[in-house]
Amino acid sequence: MYLILGATGHVGSTVANALLQQGYPVTALLHTADHVRDWEQRGARTAVIDVHDVEALRQVFRQGKRLFLLNPPAAPATDTAAEERKSVRSLLAALSDSGLEKIVAQSTYGAQPGEDLGDLGVLYNLEQGLRAQPIPHSILRGAYYMSNWDAALSTAQQQGTIPTFYPLDFQLPMVAPQDLGEVAAHVLTEPFTTNSLHYVEGPARYSAADVAAAFARALDQPVQAHEIPQDQWSTALQQQGFSKQATISFAAMTAQTKQGEFPAVAEAVHGVISLQRYIHDLVNKKA
Repeated sequence: MYLILGATGHVGSTVANALLQQGYPVTALLHTADHVRDWEQRGARTAVIDVHDVEALRQVFRQGKRLFLLNPPAAPATDTAAEERKSVRSLLAALSDSGLEKIVAQSTYGAQPGEDLGDLGVLYNLEQGLRAQPIPHSILRGAYYMSNWDAALSTAQQQGTIPTFYPLDFQLPMVAPQDLGEVAAHVLTEPFTTNSLHYVEGPARYSAADVAAAFARALDQPVQAHEIPQDQWSTALQQQGFSKQATISFAAMTAQTKQGEFPAVAEAVHGVISLQRYIHDLVNKKA
């Protein structure tokens, strides 16, 4: 049995669907009962679970052999880093005596130690926790999600602009969540040889200017990228509903990303979905 955390999200749903299509038995781990019927109609088993209930989580883990593990994102109105570290501690504790034979865990490019670096620090803690326990595991460090641009569709349509915290020509490794999910499903099912670390990104690297051009083409109208100066990041984030602590973490993570070095292109596993295709599909889906 394959256990999939985050089955209602972009990546987890792709992992679960890919396994089901190949005929593997799947249990979708859900935080509410809202999607139980949907997953059961697709042929999956389901378990509604609170990731902070360590013993209940361990009991669910004991029902499977291989686990796709991700740390659920916290709501931006909370202290996101504190909430997500709490989830990491629960997930790692539940692995003890679980009987799992393999774990594939979702992490992020640039994961590194740090208390106020948002996901970079939280997912580094997850990686270190996995390395300290005995169950064989593979870590997938995913690039910047193309789905992070989903929220820019409305401003692109209505105002002909997309906001960005990055310089317009700053090229980022980006990945479609579907590609990351397909890689995760492959690694989850392959024979295990040794613990491994994989970087996963799309077929090319892209800038905010490339994103604007992709929206312009998909919408058939002019769209320009607009860089938000760093001294205005906090105001912009708080206007979007981020708490004070979440603002600090997100701003620090973004600043680190701007300054960080990325793995060489040749070191990464490359998906097939281009930014242009992702934005085109997003626009058509919303239409």
